[in-house]
Amino acid sequence: MRAAYVHVIADALTSVLAIAALLFGSLYGWLWLDPLMGIVGGLIIAQWSWGLLKSSGRVLLDVVPREADLQDEIRSALETGGERITDLHVWQVGPGHHAAIVAVATSAPRAPSFYKDKLSSLDQLSHVTVEVTEVAARHAA
Repeated sequence: MRAAYVHVIADALTSVLAIAALLFGSLYGWLWLDPLMGIVGGLIIAQWSWGLLKSSGRVLLDVVPREADLQDEIRSALETGGERITDLHVWQVGPGHHAAIVAVATSAPRAPSFYKDKLSSLDQLSHVTVEVTEVAARHAA
């Protein structure tokens, strides 16, 4: 949505710049104004494009979120009792939306849906994959 918005605004701005350049060029003979406005419009579009590339590139490249809070919240929700997270990967899939792959090791395994339900209160998680592995219970001798 942001890309479409920026595209429409950039088109409108460059059109206004072109009209102004043509108007002043015809009234005052400033023939240099049209190419100058083309350069100004190109620089504005380049700046907006760079910001768009930075923000969308993080999503497209599955960059791990800067804040570790979500990972800590996942660990807090799942590592209760005998469960232990052996692998956790969290990445952004959109603004305010994250995906997670969680590997849980436990001596009393349950269905992945049980662990997904424990994470249902985390609004930032839009997609969760859970892998459950059974580990042998340790007995004291």
